[in-house]
Amino acid sequence: MKSIKSRGPLEGIRILDLSTVIAAPYGAALLGDFGAEVIKIEMPEVGDPLRNLGPYYKGEGLRWPGMSRNKKSITLDLRQEEGKEILRKLVSKSDMVIENFRTGTLEKWGIGYEDLKEYNPDLVMIRVTGYGQTGPYSHKAGFGTPATAFSGFTFLHGYPDRPPISPSFSLTDYVTGIYVAFAAVTALYHRDCQDEGSGQYVDVSLYESMFRMMEFLISDYDQTGNIKERSPGLSGHSAPAGNFLTKDGHWIILVTSSDKTFERLAKAMNREDMLTDKRYHTNSVRLKRFDEVNGIVSDWVKTKTKDELQHLLDACGVPMSPIYSIKDIFEDPQYKARENIVEVDHPRLGKVKIPGVVPKFSETPGSVRQIAPDLGEHNEEILKKLLELDEGTIASLKEKKVI
Repeated sequence: MKSIKSRGPLEGIRILDLSTVIAAPYGAALLGDFGAEVIKIEMPEVGDPLRNLGPYYKGEGLRWPGMSRNKKSITLDLRQEEGKEILRKLVSKSDMVIENFRTGTLEKWGIGYEDLKEYNPDLVMIRVTGYGQTGPYSHKAGFGTPATAFSGFTFLHGYPDRPPISPSFSLTDYVTGIYVAFAAVTALYHRDCQDEGSGQYVDVSLYESMFRMMEFLISDYDQTGNIKERSPGLSGHSAPAGNFLTKDGHWIILVTSSDKTFERLAKAMNREDMLTDKRYHTNSVRLKRFDEVNGIVSDWVKTKTKDELQHLLDACGVPMSPIYSIKDIFEDPQYKARENIVEVDHPRLGKVKIPGVVPKFSETPGSVRQIAPDLGEHNEEILKKLLELDEGTIASLKEKKVI
């Protein structure tokens, strides 16, 4: 019998991942990390475009191993009737479908939620689009960077006298992927643990995933009419806050999000006078002198090396961190202790490092059980073992390019 520690908490859940590129596939990968069987369905000969996104090494896309571990790959042309029929059979044996086609595409093909529900009344479907399944923009093409701008996030970032800045990686897609995983387990809990639980579809949009995190904008504009302009760092929330340069040329970030934290910093700086000075004694008055307060801290930081500063502020309980590059991360003992980077075997590149599993469960931890699959690697296994198709039928499907 398996030890409970060797099982992921989602073992026994089967997910069909019809999605491509980042947001929805990332959500499926998170579920796979915790034991769900994820069957990735890809177009024959083409596959998920993520396979070919950079960066590259020796002709291999380096995003694929980390994004698609713990998944099985089968090829299936969902535009052909035989491909749709195989999908329906898979749906009858699965718990969930995750998809990110443009709104209405699966319905046009006859395999939308209501169609598939006929083959599995308990089916959960997670639907990811740029703007949602409803509303006047529901049929627009949706990608993460435009959705980030639409959410209001991009407007906040940069300097007031320069153009707005988009995140330097696909932030919105990854945040949306977390919502995908959250929606999946919530819908499964409702289905399996509520007296009248049933399958349902969940409508997830890229822009809403970002917009939901910015409640401070909504109430502020509603009540005061204030339009928060772009600014670097956390200006407008707490003072001091921002990036500071140390004596030995390292950038660090330091934030005091409460008056108690500022009290600790003032003592570390030997500036207890600021705690009674009416220009600085509370966050609200410090914010009015943000640049001045940051200047005082900046001058002090320049008198310390990075290591001296880290030791002193850690001892005083002041949140501070060096601004790490990926090289710094690879060398840091905290990352090693937490197994945030793990090594797997790649069929062509040899050893490859990818992200570890988070969060950490005490009794049913997640794991990286298998490397990201090659295109169609599990066709035979799934079609033969799960759907019980014979070799002649599989050969015919290959000839017709259904698989």
